[in-house]
Amino acid sequence: MILETERLYLRRLEQSDYSDLCKMLQDEEVMYAYEHAFSDEEVQEWLDRQLKRYEEYGFGLWAVILKETGELIGQCGLTMQECKGKQVLEIGYLFQKDYWHKGYATEAAIACKKYAFETLKAKEVFSIIRDNNIPSQKVAKRNGMRVVDQFVKHYYGMDMPHLVFSITCEEV
Repeated sequence: MILETERLYLRRLEQSDYSDLCKMLQDEEVMYAYEHAFSDEEVQEWLDRQLKRYEEYGFGLWAVILKETGELIGQCGLTMQECKGKQVLEIGYLFQKDYWHKGYATEAAIACKKYAFETLKAKEVFSIIRDNNIPSQKVAKRNGMRVVDQFVKHYYGMDMPHLVFSITCEEV
């Protein structure tokens, strides 16, 4: 286990989580910000990328486990992301739709922010969010972040406007 909150555990993803990841990453509603649900191969690539991040950085997106049931309900964690030509530490999150609007993403994201500042000694953390993803923007705001920039990301042949949210360790 990496982190614990009142209702959640965050731990490293494992190959055995593949079917749970498929539930999320192959759901059109969950993946609307990506403009498509993932294929089986894309889910495996996603999982492999997280496992590689653990080796390379010691962190990545983690499995979010509901304490009450032991079920994997989402992912939340820290990743290094390209943002306007530089690498930034990002808090990212993605949850099964049955667990939307229950505060889990906010709870997990706040724990990740604390981990970034206290354990990793980060000076600033970001969340890079599509301009039409209002629920994720609300999570970032509840995590104390504010919009500091915007840019267009090119993904799957489409231009996708994104907002850049951030918070510094001094602002916490």
